[in-house]
Amino acid sequence: MTSTRRNFIQTTAALAAGAGLAYSKEQHMLKAIGVQLYTVRDVINQNPPKTLTEISDIGYREAECIGSDLDNIIAAMAETKLKPVSLHVDSNLWKPEHTERRTSIFADAKMKGFSYVVYPYVPNQERGGVDAIKRVAENLNNGAKDAHNNDLKVCYHNHAFEFEPVGGKTLLASLMEETDPKLVGLELDIFWVVTGGHDPLEMFKTYGSRIELVHLKDRAKPSQPHYNEDVPKSTFKEVGHGAIDIPAVLKAASDVGVKHYFVEQDATPGDPVESLKQSYQYLHDLKF
Repeated sequence: MTSTRRNFIQTTAALAAGAGLAYSKEQHMLKAIGVQLYTVRDVINQNPPKTLTEISDIGYREAECIGSDLDNIIAAMAETKLKPVSLHVDSNLWKPEHTERRTSIFADAKMKGFSYVVYPYVPNQERGGVDAIKRVAENLNNGAKDAHNNDLKVCYHNHAFEFEPVGGKTLLASLMEETDPKLVGLELDIFWVVTGGHDPLEMFKTYGSRIELVHLKDRAKPSQPHYNEDVPKSTFKEVGHGAIDIPAVLKAASDVGVKHYFVEQDATPGDPVESLKQSYQYLHDLKF
């Protein structure tokens, strides 16, 4: 453990008793484990009731959905113990020319029981340094006002490119500086944080309560930082089966008041539901 990590954990430990939002009465165990349904994107539309029931039976209780699949699965989800919490809304819909459509989607999301809408991904053709990320920030600020009017919270979901240093700081730092902290939070994807050469604990220390959602994703040990999503499929691992210090992540996340945790595995070696089961079993038994 590095001295930075040790100091951070010691400094924040005193806050643990008051955070509590993701703890059961036993403390040091996750209260509810969520799933990002992107993990099962290749199978869920074949038989939504079957896949969602299998995931619910594993023990998952919260779900993060993709907007493009929502109409196909929402009715089936209502028949399970999965609660809709967060919705990824296509990045194109955050642009000013789609305000009316976006507002309709937000209203529908609230009606369906969601609490969060997430900007999921900056397309490669729209990346390009500080000016490009400032345009994303402007779209986020404007979209967040629409979300707020529908009693929804907005988060930005990071990948690896945001950790490229430009002008002495990362693009993520520029984005967070340009967005309204009262309206725009962060969904921290720990896999891509590590891919971009940073420590998730550093992110919790830097952004604190702005991180309301976390993607729990494990990965093989990185050889060197890189700033794109071009990684071998074998890099993705079930939670607890890779190189990321998951207990330290959960401890730091809870200390800053993270609200929801979603297991996501972009690629699996076989049945994605089986991979979700392995991740859940690790997290369910974990005390930290």
